[in-house]
Amino acid sequence: MLRVIIPILVLAASLISRVSATALTYNVAANEKACFYTYNEKPGVKVAFYFAVQSGGSFDIDYSVISPSQKVVLDGERERQGDFVFTANEVGEYKFCFLNEMSTFAEKMVDFEIAVENEARAELPVKQAGGTEEETSLLENSIHSVSGKLTAISRTQKYFRTRENRNFSTVKSTESRIFYFSVIEVLGIVGMSVGQVLVVKLFFTGSRKGYV
Repeated sequence: MLRVIIPILVLAASLISRVSATALTYNVAANEKACFYTYNEKPGVKVAFYFAVQSGGSFDIDYSVISPSQKVVLDGERERQGDFVFTANEVGEYKFCFLNEMSTFAEKMVDFEIAVENEARAELPVKQAGGTEEETSLLENSIHSVSGKLTAISRTQKYFRTRENRNFSTVKSTESRIFYFSVIEVLGIVGMSVGQVLVVKLFFTGSRKGYV
């Protein structure tokens, strides 16, 4: 039993160690261009880039991904969210930028993640321990299946988090509009009441003068 558990843990650790990810939340001010960097050590590496605008304005933002040679890898305008995977064929710093230049006062809160993964498979410890090829294949497939399901769960959580933040922002905006509309309505009613009192008062004052 112990001979089976230890190779599984070592294999899982070797698979996890091949992925480096950065998840951040950043407030992009109006007319601001915010850039973030990740370094790629060798060509042919897969890079995953995810972002979602959580609040601010119309929940949209411009984005771009620039290679070390200043070539545009990805770009878009007025996007609410994006989920991309591309192959980094150049060694060096990749630049991920968010542009909020279309807004004059609205601040955008952006949740994003940059993950760099090397597709080269690590040497399986099961083979080193003398396991059969069939056992190795089944173990490897099981771990990759679990990894895929965890990734799907993570994406679903991000989706629902984005929906929750946007719905909360919509409810907050609607509540604010209802409040100000109610205040204007109350002031209008009070103004009309005061106006009616003044009109009636002037009417009776004018009647008395005419009678005298």
